Amino acid sequence: MLTDPTFYLLAILAVTLLGLAKGGFAGVGAISMPLLALAISPVQAAAILLPVLIVQDAVGVWAFRKSWDRGTLTLLIPSAAVGIVLGYLLAAKVSTTVVLAVLGAISMLFAAYRLWTSRGGRVQVARNAPPLLGAALGVASGFTSQIAHAGQPPFQMWVLPKNLPPTTLAGTNAIFFAVINWLKVPAYLALGQFTKVNLTAAALLMPIAVASTFAGVWLVRRVKPERFYTIIYILMIVVGLQLIWKALSG
Repeated sequence: MLTDPTFYLLAILAVTLLGLAKGGFAGVGAISMPLLALAISPVQAAAILLPVLIVQDAVGVWAFRKSWDRGTLTLLIPSAAVGIVLGYLLAAKVSTTVVLAVLGAISMLFAAYRLWTSRGGRVQVARNAPPLLGAALGVASGFTSQIAHAGQPPFQMWVLPKNLPPTTLAGTNAIFFAVINWLKVPAYLALGQFTKVNLTAAALLMPIAVASTFAGVWLVRRVKPERFYTIIYILMIVVGLQLIWKALSG
């Protein structure tokens, strides 16, 4: 069993942010993996958070099970599976130091992208863009999700220009990430990360994740999220830099 107090301090913060993200503060959960990787290896951090994500996904899938876009999922899920395999191969074939540096870079890029879009920036992908581009973005989403549980930006680049109705967009998002999170399970099994230690840690953190999801639903209706988002994404860049420094100095 993990006993390091630093791990639990960061883990509680990480799953709380995951819960807030699922409760309405979309995007803030992406910092959870980088935070946890400050205390343990990034692959172990991802394995501990994955069961938490799967449980949280079930709520979203149930809520939007009748509202989703078949064409988007048919294109993106198989291509995301390719990205997951690539992410698995990276984790299996290279050192933890390399994975740490990649995680740090993904974290910084994700945060920079979200800060940019929050100020009106957009990556213009035509509504009728060729499916090959969608497949490439699906691969990118699967890869970044496997390494950092941060597959939203590539997914959004493809889906948002489609101007789907809000409930359809929410349902497509919920189902896509629920499916790819399950697709990541064999990869983490192959990496030997679903150990008793890791699953015990995930089980201990699960109640906090569920409670913070409901807290997110309550808070999102009562606070203005703009400043909160800015603080989280700036912190994410700082944490990403710290991970890269840790990799280079290790």
